[in-house]
Amino acid sequence: MPADYPESVAAALGALDDFMAALNARDEAGINAAYNFPHIRITGNNEVMTFEQRGDYKFEYFDRRTKADGWHHSEWDKREVIYAGPDKVHLDVVFSRYRENGSLIATYRSLYIVTNVDGRWGIQARSSFAP
Repeated sequence: MPADYPESVAAALGALDDFMAALNARDEAGINAAYNFPHIRITGNNEVMTFEQRGDYKFEYFDRRTKADGWHHSEWDKREVIYAGPDKVHLDVVFSRYRENGSLIATYRSLYIVTNVDGRWGIQARSSFAP
């Protein structure tokens, strides 16, 4: 239960905050720092992307998918803990993507799995309906 592991939940939410800040700053190293590896992403069209080690994720992957929409930044709309344990937290999240003028591009529901590997919390896997 999430209430049984408040330190795990706090650490997982911190990893999500670090990820979103790095994404919005277009900080490739920061995004890699917010992940645990191997990192797995299942896209909205069921493409499975695996990044084996820190540094394998390139911001160009995201930029290529979002440039046509005019993506400027993203925000968390919801982050609800489904399950929490001492070294893993599953979260039901919703995020939205926005253009520079603040207009909404789209909102997506996702599942994020945040893990503690060797004392370091990071996003290990995510599955979303986002392209």
